[in-house]
Order: sequence, then C-alpha cells, then structure tokens
Amino acid sequence: MTKSEQMARSRDRLRGIWAATLTPFAEDLSVDEAGWRRNLRHWYGALGIRGLFVNGKQGEFASMTVAERRRTTEIAVEEAAPFDGGVMVSCSDQNIDVAADLARHAEAAGADHIVVHSPLLYFGANTDDTIFEYYRYLAEQVSIGVVLWNQPPDCGYRLEPDLCLRLSEIPNVVAIKYSVEREVYAELTRKAGDRLIVSSSPEADWLDNIIDLGWQVYLCSTPPFLLQTPADRRMADYTELAMAGDVDRAREVSAGLDPVRRALASTRPAGKATAHQKYWQELLGQVGGPVRRPLLELTGAEKRATRAAFEACGLAETLDR
Repeated sequence: MTKSEQMARSRDRLRGIWAATLTPFAEDLSVDEAGWRRNLRHWYGALGIRGLFVNGKQGEFASMTVAERRRTTEIAVEEAAPFDGGVMVSCSDQNIDVAADLARHAEAAGADHIVVHSPLLYFGANTDDTIFEYYRYLAEQVSIGVVLWNQPPDCGYRLEPDLCLRLSEIPNVVAIKYSVEREVYAELTRKAGDRLIVSSSPEADWLDNIIDLGWQVYLCSTPPFLLQTPADRRMADYTELAMAGDVDRAREVSAGLDPVRRALASTRPAGKATAHQKYWQELLGQVGGPVRRPLLELTGAEKRATRAAFEACGLAETLDR
C-alpha cells in the first residue's frame, strides 16, 4: 500500500462515532484486563460504536505506566478485530520521547491512528514553529494517520485555524479533535475543506455539526456508551438519520435523550467526572471500577443521587429488553 493509499484509508476509517474510553481498574488499582476486554466487546459489539479512542485523558493515561498503556493498546486492537472496529491510540505525554515510543508501538500493534494532544510548553515557547516541529517529528515516527488534539484549558493555548491548516500539510496528519468554541471550529471546517477532518467533543453540538457543517466523524468523549444500551441506541440512530438527510426525524430522536443528558449532568460532582462516569457505567452493567490518585471517588450520597437519577431517566428500563 502506498503512502497516499494508506492516508486515504485512514481518512475513510474516520466515519461515524468514535468514543473516548475509560480504563477499568481493579480494587487493588491494577488494570482490570478482563474488564477492559468485556467493555471493548460491549462497545464494539452490543453498542456498535465505530471506533474507540483509548488511553486518553478520560482513560486516566496520566496515572498509567508506559507498560500499561502499551498493554491496553494491544488488547484494544485484539478485541476490535472481530468487529472491524477502529482503534485510535492517545500517545500524549509531556515527554516527547515517550510519545514517540507510544506512537511507534501503536502502529506495530495494529492501531488505525494515533492522536496527540498539543504539548504543554513554558516561557512562551508555544510558537507556531515550535508546535509545527513537535507534530512534524511525531508524525515522522509512524506511517499511520495522525490526529491533532487541542483543548486550550489543558495546554494553555489554542491552535489557531491557520496553524491547523499548516499542520495539515504534514503528510499523515488527517484530522483534529478541536475542543474550542463552535465559531472557531466552524471556521476551520470551512477553510480546511477536504484537507483536514475536523471534529469536537460536545455531544450537544454533534447533530448540528452533521447538519450545518457536514461532519463525518465524531471524536467524542464518553456519551456513546453512557447514553445507550444494546436495546436503546438512539445516539447511533440520530447520527445515521442525520447523515442520511432525515433531519426532522434525527432531531426528534435526539430530543428523546434529553432526560438522560439531564440525569448525567445534574448528578456529576465538580472535579469527579471520571468517577461519576465509571459509576454510571456500572449502573449500565459495564465495568467501571475505582479511579487512581489524584482523582477522587464519589461519596455514598453522590452515588445514591446518581442512581436515583439513572433509574428515573428511562435508560434503566431498556436494560431488561
């Protein structure tokens, strides 16, 4: 396969919903490999999620060793294969050599793409030239597709649309997860055309982004496996309806998820998003488990409030179907 053919394949794979995974830990805080496999099969199989974004911030990569990150990548690729599921591996790390090592490992393991967050830089070093060289070097380490990732609160700066376009000139840069204001990612979408696939994480905007911006892929966080059950795949349904042009029906199906969205948002304690999402997973019959330090667990009262909201939102009823 030529380089251009490989990049065309990378772009073609980026369609539909790609969800960021949570990493299940056992009570002793080791990686729960059996639970990880069980979740992967559920997400790819029962929920039909097109691709998974593993070892990201939602997955607590910052508290995982390099060996653990390599192992969870290998398992994800193994479990994705029977479903032809996509695997995008977060290689983000403050040490560029660690990021490069993880990138090469992801390709060797059989991942479709790597994704790397904009680096945290000090003393004004976040110039366009520095950032370009950072991504150029990492992209040079692999032949698979590279996805940029920019969330300004986490790195302290925004990749401006013109810099994103410059970065898209790196041969294997194919997409960006662009967690910025809607008007900014809309601007980049218009300017980029076919040069760069643009996505952003808020589920509240996904439907409008399909309709208004013609987006083909949703590089999101956890909604696809928190809003759905095997018998109730309304997020996948409204996505397919919108992409087929049935906008009115898509909006109707999406609106039906509002009670679930409110239940999640209203019970999520400040600073405990990961613990809250893992507990919601458990309520759905998935493997959640504890969080690792420095993250905090839910209190008993927080769990009771979350369970009550879960049982009232209508999602629990679909588990018995």
